[in-house]
Amino acid sequence: MASATFFISPLLFLHITLALANITINSTLYTNNNNNNPWRSPSGEFAFGFQQIKDTKLFIVAIWYDKILEKTIVWNSYSQSNNPTPTGSKIQLTQSGLKLTTPNGESTWIAQTNNTTVSYGSMLDTGNFVLASSDNNNTLVWQSFKNPSDTLLPSQILEPNLTLTSRLKDSNYTRGRFQLYFQDNFILFSPLAWPTELRYTYYEDFGPAAHLVFDERGEIYAEAKNGTRTPPKEDPNWRPDLVLDTWNNYYRATLDYYGVFTQYVHSKDSNSQQQGWRILRYIPGDICTSVLDGYGYGSGACGYNSYCSMLEQRPTCTCLDGYTLIDPSNVFGGCQPNFTLGCGADNSDEELQARPEELYTFKVLNDVDFPLNDYEKIQPYTLDACQQDCLKDCICAVAIYDNQTCWKKRFPLSFGKAKSGGQTIFIKTRVAPLGTPPGSKSKKDDDNNVKPVFIGLLTGLLVINVVLLAAVLSVIRLKKRKREIKVSSLLETNVHSFSYEALKEATRGFSEELGRGSFGIVYKGTIESRFYNVVAVKKLDGLAEGREKEFKAELNAIGKTSHKNLVRLIGFCDEGTNRLLVYEFMSNGSLANFLFALDKPNWDLRVRFGLGIARGLVYLHEECDTPIIHCDIKPQNILIDDNFIAKISDFGLAKLLLSDQSRTKTMIRGTRGYVAPEWFRNVPVTVKVDVYSFGVMLLEIICCRRSVLMLESGGGEEEKAVLTDWAYDCYLESRINDLVDGDTGALADKGRLQRWVKIAIWCIQEHNEMRPTMGMVLQMLEGFVEVSDPPSPFS
Repeated sequence: MASATFFISPLLFLHITLALANITINSTLYTNNNNNNPWRSPSGEFAFGFQQIKDTKLFIVAIWYDKILEKTIVWNSYSQSNNPTPTGSKIQLTQSGLKLTTPNGESTWIAQTNNTTVSYGSMLDTGNFVLASSDNNNTLVWQSFKNPSDTLLPSQILEPNLTLTSRLKDSNYTRGRFQLYFQDNFILFSPLAWPTELRYTYYEDFGPAAHLVFDERGEIYAEAKNGTRTPPKEDPNWRPDLVLDTWNNYYRATLDYYGVFTQYVHSKDSNSQQQGWRILRYIPGDICTSVLDGYGYGSGACGYNSYCSMLEQRPTCTCLDGYTLIDPSNVFGGCQPNFTLGCGADNSDEELQARPEELYTFKVLNDVDFPLNDYEKIQPYTLDACQQDCLKDCICAVAIYDNQTCWKKRFPLSFGKAKSGGQTIFIKTRVAPLGTPPGSKSKKDDDNNVKPVFIGLLTGLLVINVVLLAAVLSVIRLKKRKREIKVSSLLETNVHSFSYEALKEATRGFSEELGRGSFGIVYKGTIESRFYNVVAVKKLDGLAEGREKEFKAELNAIGKTSHKNLVRLIGFCDEGTNRLLVYEFMSNGSLANFLFALDKPNWDLRVRFGLGIARGLVYLHEECDTPIIHCDIKPQNILIDDNFIAKISDFGLAKLLLSDQSRTKTMIRGTRGYVAPEWFRNVPVTVKVDVYSFGVMLLEIICCRRSVLMLESGGGEEEKAVLTDWAYDCYLESRINDLVDGDTGALADKGRLQRWVKIAIWCIQEHNEMRPTMGMVLQMLEGFVEVSDPPSPFS
């Protein structure tokens, strides 16, 4: 009898708990309502509702610890759908489950039952959110414990059809790079081919099991079908002899975003000296050395071009010297070089004639290893010979020397880890920025130091002359107008200040119009100089009042730029209400003239255009002292010179104009044009807006058609009207050939064609955090980084 009573009591307790915490049908939660109280468990320890994503106006549906300061999330719906929820959304409990509705009326199901009517919901004290039917037994028809994200709680059982998937990073609840799962009656840990769910070689196992149990006492073990319980495999960091106290402590077990399965403890006593979550035990003991795919797929525990080391029981990632994080908020997201490296990077005349040692140097690193990525092994070899061999090899990014053996490695570097072994690593870095001829650095620095003094003296003298000799100066200015245009300061300073009259004469009264852009009209002009003869003069319109100082400050920043894929700014005019810019003349017009002509350019030339534009944007975003956001990337703003080199124009110009001009000029009646979605969300924009625009333009380069076509109604080609939509449909349906319409050059280079289409789709992702940086885009375009299958860009 006693045993029967013991068996019935938990059921009675469950019924009582459900009755106390019932959530009735049609109960609703909102993201932005003063009455937005979450649905709490009877004890108040757990809550269900909306949690705002850090530094955004987006939300996720979640369950969290509600009595502790951290409000730690233990379940979330974001990991199921990878779609955040905008402000103004609501959750409603219906007879069919939990329905999420966005402000625009779109509905999705957080939890849906099949042919069973929901009577009520409950947030239980175990942390399990449940939906119960209306039958006499209060059958649970849905529960969060059966739909886990990355965390297990005491009394939760992970069954063979369920998985734990890590989040992408600490503050990003997107499905991440690691997964715990069942296979062949074993519990395994594997990296994922993010953002897909393809599993690479497993790096840890929990042993044979039919279930993974986290019992009410806080113990975690694998349970076989016959009831045999097995603790995790022997690991010094998983201590089996711990004394656990669920009465005074909270426990959780999480597959962390860096791939470590960790059991944490948190005191329930707010006055305890030990606050916050503390690590109890974890596996594997060293994730850095555990993750190594037998086929070489993936990046390892850390991202590409970085190496992993253990620090205070947690892994940490370090970029190689000369490299920086792709995403500064994610140390596990990989690193990119602060320079361009690879065959074809040094393709200016000066650099082709230079010796490699004048362009590159090596950073030396010890006790680190990259066990894969070898493309050549040379033996026997000396240390100096290994270094010189890598120096002269444009493919070589890193050389490792150990015991008369030289391993040369290419991009991207993966599976990096700290390792004591005596090997020496040579990391190839650039001496001078790309586009700077060897030996010119010191002269450039000297020029930069002279410019402020020179401009200051010149300005002071001009002011004095204007005050004292106004009449005489007027005559002199009329007589020597041409000589003003001939001054040698065009080279000695990055930009030269022209008078309005001088530019009016240079353009013959602004008589020959070259084109009209988003920011003004461009005229052809002539000046006498050793370096430039024909120039393009742009008359700006729309400059906000009172922004003269900002105008000059921005011009100073732009004037310091120097890259073969940027149109050179020669000078400017800032006189009265007149604002003019003087650029080098580009004889072959704009990229739009090439792409949208009847005779489209050949594939190789389009590839050259795409790579050049990407390199220019990498320079603007990542290699300037202050990152420059273009804000208006489109084919009309890409100009082509005599040698068919694509150059970005108008860079930095959007900052000089009214805040909405670059946006309104590029909108195409609300369709998906060049403008990134965040422009319309009233949030700060980043360099990712240029990545979006580049993605659209990359599709235009591939397809040789405009991003939006005006089709006649009933023409039968409505699906092709919006290029981004059509391109994604073709990608999904394996019809990429349709995008190039029989272009033999593109079809002969099908590997690159497919890769570039996938890159473009990554660039046009709706949420900017999903888009790669331009540095990563360039590496993918060049084939140095593997391109995974992109998700839908419109979700």
